[in-house]
Amino acid sequence: MGMRISVSVIGLAFLLLAEAAAVGAGQDAAPAANGGLDLRAEWKSQFNQLAGELKSRGSAQAQLAASQAYDPSATILADDRDPLDVVLRRTAALLADLGPAGQGRAALDEAGRQLEALRTRAASVAPADAAGRYDIYEQFCRLRRRIAFGNPLLDFDKLLLVRRHDAGGVIHMCDQYYGFNARPGGSLLVLDGPFSESPRATDPLAGKTVEAGRLAGRALEGGSFLSPELSFDGRTVFFAWTACKGKNLEWSPDASYHVFRLDLDGGRLTQLTDGPTDDFDPCLLPDGRVVLVSERRGGYLRCGRHCPTYTMFVMNADGGGIECLSFHETHEWHPSVANDGRIVYTRWDYVDRDTNVAHHIWLCYPDGRDPRSFHGNYPLLRETRPWMEMSIRAIPGSSKFVATAAAHHGHAFGSLVVIDQNGEDDGAMAQVRRLTPDAPLPEAEGPWAKNNAYATAWPLSEKYYLAAYDPAGKNQGIYLVDCFGNRDLIWRDASIACLDPIPLRARPTPPVIPPQATAPAVEAAGDGYGIVALMNVYDSDFAWPADAKVTHLRIIQVLPKTTAPPNVPRIGVAMQTNARAVLGTVPVEADGSCHFRMPTGKCVYFQALDANGIAVQSMRSATYVQPGRVLSCQGCHEPKHSGPPAGSAVPLAMRRAPSEILPECEGANPFSYVRLVQPVLDRNCVDCHRKDKALDLSSTPTKRGFTASYENLATKYGSFYDVANGSIKRGPRGGTRSVPGQFGARAAKLTGYLTEKHYGVKLSAEELRRITLWLDCNSEFLGAYEDPQAQARGEIVKPALE
Repeated sequence: MGMRISVSVIGLAFLLLAEAAAVGAGQDAAPAANGGLDLRAEWKSQFNQLAGELKSRGSAQAQLAASQAYDPSATILADDRDPLDVVLRRTAALLADLGPAGQGRAALDEAGRQLEALRTRAASVAPADAAGRYDIYEQFCRLRRRIAFGNPLLDFDKLLLVRRHDAGGVIHMCDQYYGFNARPGGSLLVLDGPFSESPRATDPLAGKTVEAGRLAGRALEGGSFLSPELSFDGRTVFFAWTACKGKNLEWSPDASYHVFRLDLDGGRLTQLTDGPTDDFDPCLLPDGRVVLVSERRGGYLRCGRHCPTYTMFVMNADGGGIECLSFHETHEWHPSVANDGRIVYTRWDYVDRDTNVAHHIWLCYPDGRDPRSFHGNYPLLRETRPWMEMSIRAIPGSSKFVATAAAHHGHAFGSLVVIDQNGEDDGAMAQVRRLTPDAPLPEAEGPWAKNNAYATAWPLSEKYYLAAYDPAGKNQGIYLVDCFGNRDLIWRDASIACLDPIPLRARPTPPVIPPQATAPAVEAAGDGYGIVALMNVYDSDFAWPADAKVTHLRIIQVLPKTTAPPNVPRIGVAMQTNARAVLGTVPVEADGSCHFRMPTGKCVYFQALDANGIAVQSMRSATYVQPGRVLSCQGCHEPKHSGPPAGSAVPLAMRRAPSEILPECEGANPFSYVRLVQPVLDRNCVDCHRKDKALDLSSTPTKRGFTASYENLATKYGSFYDVANGSIKRGPRGGTRSVPGQFGARAAKLTGYLTEKHYGVKLSAEELRRITLWLDCNSEFLGAYEDPQAQARGEIVKPALE
C-alpha cells in the first residue's frame, strides 16, 4: 500500500510541476482527457450549480442545511461572492486536509504554491469581470482535480461499478427492485486507472457464460444488473441480474432478479439463485456466507399495489443452504457488513403508525438475532429528517455510517448523510450530518423526483467518498466527493447511469461473530423456540404513569399480508393496518424482569400489562427470535447508551426456568372481534340497546363487511392508530411512539361504559378482559387476510402465512 501511495503523490508532483508555468502565467492548459468525457462541460455545470446556491443562500432551507452540514466548507458562506470564491475556498480546505499526510510533502507544497498564485490572480480580478474570473475558476477546478486524485486513500488502480438504467414503474421505494420493472441495458464495468488521464473501461463478463443451471452456456446479455458486491480478498464479485423478459406484475424466472458470482481470477460465472422470486443485494459475510434480500418468505406490502415483501436471507457461497434471517413483516434493503461484523441494513418499520416515517438504519448479528435500531425509528415530524436511509455502509476506522437520504415514494437516490449513533436520538437530526448540503432531503424538503442527485456512496474515510452523482438525478456518473464540498468526476457514460463504485482491491475483513450458542432451555425443544430475557421493564427512556404496576407481558404476532391490494380485506377501521394474533401472556416479576420461551419465525411486538390485564405501554415496532437464540432487552424502550448499574443483582426472572406463554381467551388467536367481543355484547348489551333504540350492538352484517356493533363502537368508542400516510400528524392517535397509559383500553371512550355506572352493567373478569384486549389490539375486526366473510360470521379462519 505504501508504494502505491508514493506513486500517487509522485505523479501528482510531476503533473503539478508541468502545469506550474502555465498557471502562473494565466494560460489555459488543455483539459485532461477522461474516457472521452468533457471535463470543461462538467466544470461549467458545477459553476452553474454554485451560482444557483449563491442566489438561494439566504433561504430558510439553505440556512437549515448549513446548520446540519458535516463540514461548513461544503456550504455557501457569507463572504462567498461567486463560484470562484467557493471553489478557491474548498480547494484550499482539501489541500490543508491532505497536507499533514507527511508523504509527498514536495508535491503538496507545489500544489500550495499554485493555489496561492491563483489566489493572487483571483484577488486582482473583480467579480464584475465574469470572463476573467471564470478563466481562473477553471484553473482552480483543474488544480483541485490533481490534488484530489493524489489523495493517498486512492491506493487502488481498478474500480468496479455497474451500468444500469433506472427502473420504471416506481411509486414506492420497493418497486425499483422488482425484476419486471427493470429496463434492459447495462453491465458490470471495471475501470483501469480510474484516476489517470485516460481510464480504460472493460466488461469483466465479456466472453463469459454461466457454468450450470437453467442458464448454462448463456451469456448475461440484454438484461439488467443490480447491487454488485466484492469479496474481502478482492477476487470475487457477487451481483444480481434479471433477463428483463417479464411483463408488468409478472414473477417468473425470466422476470426476476437472481444472484450470480463471478470469480475474477478464473473467470467462472455461477448462478447462485433461481426461481420466480426476486433475489438481490448480495452481501458477503466475514465467515464466507452471503446475505441476500429475497421475496422467498412471502407476503405483500400493506400500503402499495401488488408488492411482494422482501427481507433478508442467508446462503452459502455456492448458493446452497438458503435460510431466512429476518422474519419482519415488510420490506428490508441493502445489507452490508459493519466494522464490528454485524449486518447493517434498512428496514421499513410501521406497526400501527405512519407508513412514511420509519425506514432507517437497523443492525443485527450475522445469525439474524437481536435486530434493533439505535437511530431514526421514531421521528417526531416527517419534515425534519430523511424519510429513508438507504445504501448504508460503515465508514472505515469509524463508528459512523454513510447513507443516502432518499424518498419514500421514489428511488434509492437523494442526498448523502453521515449517521453517528453514539449520540442521543432526538427524533430529528441530532445523529445525522449532511455530507452534501447542496442536495435537499427528498420528499422531506421537496419533490423526490427533483432531488435524486447522489447515490451508492462508498466511504474511504469520514471525509472522502466515491459516489454516484447527477445534478438532474437522471444519468449518474462516478465521482470522488469530499466533506468540503468538492466533487470530481471519475467516469460518466452519456447513455446510461453508472452506480455502485467499489475499489477493486482486497480490504480488511471484519471480525467473524460466531453464532450464539443454543440456549439450554430450548435445546431439547429443537428449532421451534428461542428465549426472550427482559431485565427490567421499568428501565425506560420515558416516564411510566404513577399507578403503573406491570405484572405481565402480552405477546402479539404481526401477520404477513397474504393479499396484494391495500385494505383488501379491511382489517379494521384503521387504514392499512396489520392483521395480528395474540400469542398470550407471560409473568413479569416484582423487579420488572421477564424470562420466557417464544416460538421462532414470528414477527411480534410486546405490551406491558397491569394487574387487570390492561396495556400500560405498547411497542410500535417489531422483533423476532431465531431458533435456540436469546433476545435480551434491558428495558421497555431502554436507554440506548447506558447499561444496568454495576453490581446489579441477577434479575428474579433469570433465576428460574423461562416461562411458557399462556394463551389468552378464545377469540384472541386466531384474532376475531366476532368471537372475542360480540359474545360479551350479546349477553350484556344488545337487548337493552335494542329496547332503548340506542347504538345497534348486534352482529348484523354491514356493507363494509363488518358488523353493526363493530361499526358503531370502533371509530367513536375504540382506540386505534391509523397507519395511513400523514397519520403522524393526526392528534393523539398519531405520532410514532405510544404514550404510556394513553392508548388502548386506558384511553378508549368505551372503557367508561364497562362499569355499573352505565345502567348497572356487571361484566365478569373474563368479559372485561375480552373487551380491553380488543381495545389494546388497535380495535381490529379481522385476524387474518383470508376469507373475511367467514370471519364476519364468527367462523375460525387461520392465517395462511405466519
